[in-house]
Amino acid sequence: MDFFNALIEPLQYGFMQRALLVAVLVGVVCAVVGSYLMVQRLALLGDAISHSVLPGLAIAFLLGANIFVGAFIAGISSTLVIGWIRTRSPIKEDAAMGIVLSAFFALGITLITAIQRNNKIDLNHFLFGNILGVTGSDLRDTAIIAGVALAVVFLLYKELLFYTFDPQGAEAVGLPVNLLNFGLMALIALTVVASLKAVGVVLVLSLLITPGATAYLLVPRLHQVMFVGAGIGVFSSISGMYLSYWFNLPSGPAIVLVVSSLFTLALLFSPRHGVLTQPAGPKRSHPVWQELKSFFKT
Repeated sequence: MDFFNALIEPLQYGFMQRALLVAVLVGVVCAVVGSYLMVQRLALLGDAISHSVLPGLAIAFLLGANIFVGAFIAGISSTLVIGWIRTRSPIKEDAAMGIVLSAFFALGITLITAIQRNNKIDLNHFLFGNILGVTGSDLRDTAIIAGVALAVVFLLYKELLFYTFDPQGAEAVGLPVNLLNFGLMALIALTVVASLKAVGVVLVLSLLITPGATAYLLVPRLHQVMFVGAGIGVFSSISGMYLSYWFNLPSGPAIVLVVSSLFTLALLFSPRHGVLTQPAGPKRSHPVWQELKSFFKT
């Protein structure tokens, strides 16, 4: 079979067409929104929100409501709880994130286990994703959520850029920094919800952070990081889907492995920051290695 037929054959199946479309949408929106998380060094917040949506979708299922709405409400609730703990106690933000992440995730697992005990359904695919099971309504919901998230980023790009790199300066010129912060958290929650069906809550952090981090090693400006990161996200999603089809691999992990491999290549060969293209001089050697050498010299 030649290369062209290898590309075309999976497209004859409806489930692969829907899966590829969702993969492209998720690859774009995760990279764009995740760029803010990466430059703000808030990767743990993305992890906290992604794990915190589980109880929301379980409760929404019990109530017969839209599980995406329930997941979004739970994600927003987790950010409010994190902010409340941080402002009303001496506990640092990273510790508050860890506490809320573990509590919401444990509650979600407990609820899902209880639901599955009494109902013959499988909600475990929300943990690791089931992109091959995407339905037409799932594709529609993902497209709407991704469209809303990208539209907000486009309309508020300058304000979010200013707030991301200089929160004090943004507050000084009169920007509503609290609203911008809440809006950014809402965007992250929306992105996680859009990615639930594709890669699940456990793997979504990789698509939120890794494409942007890879692009950050290649280009210097935020809008460039977004565009290059989106390209990396789309390429990784499509490549992962084809690898999943041809080698019978789980789809979500295959996508994550591709994007992680691209990050490794960028880390080694980036023209500006590559480990192999910019060899470390004496002053850039690892501090632990420097201390070890000093210890043995004495």
